[in-house]
Amino acid sequence: MPTLALLYAAATLTCAHPPPNHPVQYPLKVITSTGTYIGIINGTSPNVRQFLNIPYALAPVGDRRWLPPVPPTTNSSTVIDATKFGPVCSQHLSNKQNVFNTLLPGFLVPRGPGTTSEDCLSLAIWTPAGDGDVKGLPVIVFMTGGGFIIGGTNIAYQLPHHWLQRTQSHIVVSINYHVDIMGFPNARGLDDQNLGILDQRRAHEWVRDNIRAFGGDPEKITVWGQSAGAASTEFHAFAYHEDPIAKGFVMTSGTASMGIPPADPTHANFTFVAQGLGCNISTPESELHCMRQKPIAEIMQFIGHRRDNGTTPALSFVPTPDEKVVFSDYTERYNLGLVSRAPAMIGSTSDKGTTLVSYTDIAIGPNRALIDAVTRLTFHCPSARTTATRERNGLVTYRYLYAGNFTNTSPVPWLGAYHSGDLPYWVGTYGDFAVVESERGEGEVSESMQDYLLAFMIDPEGGLRRKGWPEAGGGMLMRFAGMEGRVKEFVRARGVDRVCG
Repeated sequence: MPTLALLYAAATLTCAHPPPNHPVQYPLKVITSTGTYIGIINGTSPNVRQFLNIPYALAPVGDRRWLPPVPPTTNSSTVIDATKFGPVCSQHLSNKQNVFNTLLPGFLVPRGPGTTSEDCLSLAIWTPAGDGDVKGLPVIVFMTGGGFIIGGTNIAYQLPHHWLQRTQSHIVVSINYHVDIMGFPNARGLDDQNLGILDQRRAHEWVRDNIRAFGGDPEKITVWGQSAGAASTEFHAFAYHEDPIAKGFVMTSGTASMGIPPADPTHANFTFVAQGLGCNISTPESELHCMRQKPIAEIMQFIGHRRDNGTTPALSFVPTPDEKVVFSDYTERYNLGLVSRAPAMIGSTSDKGTTLVSYTDIAIGPNRALIDAVTRLTFHCPSARTTATRERNGLVTYRYLYAGNFTNTSPVPWLGAYHSGDLPYWVGTYGDFAVVESERGEGEVSESMQDYLLAFMIDPEGGLRRKGWPEAGGGMLMRFAGMEGRVKEFVRARGVDRVCG
C-alpha cells in the first residue's frame, strides 16, 4: 500500500512527465481549503482525472452522531489519498429477491468489508485531464437515489467517466449523504431530523467554495438528483431559495411532492428501534445517549432484517416535514414565491413500476396493471403537477420522458424503460455490463441525452431552447428512444398525463 508521501510524489511526477503519446495532464495533486487531494487517471478514461474520496464534513461519529454536518477541520496542508472510493453511508444491503439483486447489480453499491460506514460524508469529482489550463467549466452535482435507504457515490452504472472522456468540457461531482435512520432519525431530543438533506447542503457548499481548484466555475453549478435524489433536489430549491447555490435543477424520476409522509410527532419508529436494542427510553436524553453507543452494524441489522422478513410494525426513516428544510405543502410555497427561480429540467421513464412491483416468475414479470398504476401515480403525475405548478408561476421548465428498451440494460423484455434505466444513458455506462453487443442507435440516444444535459448546464435558461427543446409550458416534452429507430422526438405531454387530472 503506497504511503501518502509516495502518492504525493507520484502525482507531481505525473504532472511533470506525462507518458508518451498522452496529452499534457492537469495535475493529479489539487490543493483546496480543506486538503491537498491526490487523484488518479485510469486506462478506461485516460483523459479524465478522478478524485474519488474527498471528505466534505467532519466525521459524524460518537457524540456527533445525529447532529448536523460541520466543515472538516483539515486544511490545505493535509494530504488526502483520493484515488479510491471511500465507504458509502451505512445502509442495509438486502439479499431479498428483486430485479436489482437478480438482474441489475450495476445499480447497487458494492458489498464487502469496509464498503459502508457511518464516517462517509465524502464526495467524488471527475474532471477533464486534457491539454491546456481550462478554467470555468460548468459543474453538475449528482445526488443518488435509493428511496432514502440505500445509495452512494460508488455505483457502477452511475459513474460519469465515459461522459467526461467524450466531452472534456464539464465537471461531475457525486456525493454521499446519510440515509435511513442515520439520515432521517425523527428522534426525540433532536432539533434537526432531516440530516441527510443537511449533508447534501454541506456538500453543495464545499463544491461552491472549492471547485475552482478542479477547473470548475462556482457560478455554473447545476444540482441533479435521481429518484430520492430528485426529491432532494427540489427540497433544496425551496429550503434555500434565497441562496440555492445551483443555477439550475435537474429532477430525474422524482419531485418534492411525490409522497412526503405526514410528520410523526410521537417519534415512534426511532423509539421502537432503541427499545428493541435494549436502550432506556424513559427520556429523550437517555434514549439518544444509548443509541449513540450502539455499533452502527447492530442498528442497521435490526432495521434491515425486519424489512427483509416483512415483520410488523414496518419501520420507515425518510424525510419528514419540519418546515425548515422539508415542507408539508409545496404547492403553497410555489404560490407564495418561496422557491428558487432557477430553471428546472424534470423527467421520468415510461415503465417505472417494473422494478418497483414484486414478481414471482422472472420470465413473465409483475402484473402489468399494477406496473402502470405505480408508474402513473408515483412518478408521471407528480412530475406533471410540478411542471404545471412551475408553469403557472412563470418558472422556466423543460420536461422529458425516457422510453428506451435496449437489451444491454433491460435484459428481459418486460423491464422496458424502468426506474433508474435512463441513468446509464445519461452518463454513458450502458455497455459496461452488456451481455450482448450494443444495439443500433443506443450510442446515439446516449450522446443526444448527454448533449442536452450539458447544454442545460452551460445555460439553464436558454441552452435547451437554442437546441430546439421547447419549454414544458407549451404542452410538449422530449421523448428519448420512444419509437424504434428514433433517438429523440417531441410529443404532446397530454398523452402521458391523460390520467393525472
